[in-house]
Amino acid sequence: MFLVKTRTLPVLAAVTAVVAALLGAAPPAAPTAPTAPAAPADPPRPGGARLAAWSPSMTIGGPNFDDRTIRMVVHSSINGHSLRIHLSNLRGTTPLTIGSTSVAVQADRATAVPHTEHAVTFGHRTSVTIAPGAEAVSDPVPMTVTADRNILASIYLPNATSSATWHSDAFDTTYLSAAGDHTAEAGDGNYTASTTSWYYLSGLDVVSPDARGVVVAFGDSITDGYNTPTGTYQRWPDDLARRLAATKAMGVVDAGIGGNRVLTDVPNIWQGVSATKRFAHDALGQPGVRDVILMEGINDIGNNAGPGGGPLTAQDLIDGYRNLIGQAHAAGVRIIGATLLPDKGNGYYSDSAEALRQAANTWIRTSGAFDGVVDFEKAVADPSDPSALAPRFDSGDHLHPNAAGMQALSDAIDLDLLHQ
Repeated sequence: MFLVKTRTLPVLAAVTAVVAALLGAAPPAAPTAPTAPAAPADPPRPGGARLAAWSPSMTIGGPNFDDRTIRMVVHSSINGHSLRIHLSNLRGTTPLTIGSTSVAVQADRATAVPHTEHAVTFGHRTSVTIAPGAEAVSDPVPMTVTADRNILASIYLPNATSSATWHSDAFDTTYLSAAGDHTAEAGDGNYTASTTSWYYLSGLDVVSPDARGVVVAFGDSITDGYNTPTGTYQRWPDDLARRLAATKAMGVVDAGIGGNRVLTDVPNIWQGVSATKRFAHDALGQPGVRDVILMEGINDIGNNAGPGGGPLTAQDLIDGYRNLIGQAHAAGVRIIGATLLPDKGNGYYSDSAEALRQAANTWIRTSGAFDGVVDFEKAVADPSDPSALAPRFDSGDHLHPNAAGMQALSDAIDLDLLHQ
């Protein structure tokens, strides 16, 4: 069955009124207990449940294409079958026509394993036109995917595009073809260029026989994987997915966007609308979502970006966190707060910014507003100077962890905090 989704998803209709109230109302003066206690997870149904396996958050500002095929790498977080592809014109301003779409198991780079190719249809048609602000979900494809392995998703764009919906910092390789429809080709001979962004491809969901739900890692460039090597899947959400696969499987969605802020949109729009605006779609709209791990706010602090263009206060940031907590609880989703990482030595750092970061972290740890807390700061801070990253975890810019630091963040998560 071909589904079309708009910015306000049907599954979130019950949330809309609550979110509107939160956006216009002042938060409580004192910390409150979580409003939605965790419900026990349902056991896997016979045959499995449909869950998100991969889903990057989308923004606007990508390049445009005309008569080109784009072949993208999708790294699944769980085992599953009967996969569906999500295509997005969420941030676009004109209709988007997809001429054809295919999926296949990746052999190497843009080359597919022979005889694994499957054409993807939407309402039993190979072509689909997606209205501005909407997304399309494909018919189920009779194909099996494996956790921590790659498939190739190829889309053909027959007409000139505009206002491209994309995810800028994929930390993976995307392949661009010469002119024409090359979606059905297993070889890579017609793929003549490459980039490190995803275009129009916003999700993969599967029927998983063993996973019991989905956890969304929601945040900024640290969650997005900035400074991790391309194509190595060493972001902390990737590390978390491997931990879960070895213990109690859950799908993991990385909803990080580089430069994203909790409270305000970023002038460079490819860095995304604010967390409070995108949370309902990017986190709560994921098939099977049970938990969200939230780490965001360092870009608000580093840019002193308060609401309405004013300076940022700790209470502003706390208000933003309460907004996200309220949205999650209204949808029956648990939300776990993660402390903000130290950044001494980076251009974001100042005495006043450090005071804001410490105030935010104290509130995250002690308010009781979240359903659980992960102390990411403690996991990667320099013991001799806790306002800085430990050198062994520093990628070099004193803000983003390296691969070892990403693993330390994942290891700091108590898996018992997550639905099982």
